[in-house]
Amino acid sequence: MDLTQIIGFAAGLGTTFAALPDLIAMLKQRSSVGMNPRMAAITGTFQILWVIYGMLIGSSNIIMWNVIAVVINYLTVGAYVHFRRQEARS
Repeated sequence: MDLTQIIGFAAGLGTTFAALPDLIAMLKQRSSVGMNPRMAAITGTFQILWVIYGMLIGSSNIIMWNVIAVVINYLTVGAYVHFRRQEARS
């Protein structure tokens, strides 16, 4: 692995899992309090473009990291909606 690949791997790892703490916090608290799903939804939407870009240039690293990130971001939005509905019923 050369320096370019190492930097790309580290950047992909960091940006992919940046949204994970919000998802984990929401799941632990079982609450949407203090969370705003807009950023996750916007980020996830644009990461879909990164996946398409990765396919166009044939970069498996870009595709892999951004597919994982899309899943994390939309799980965050889904968890927010789920907990918000529960809170509205209570």
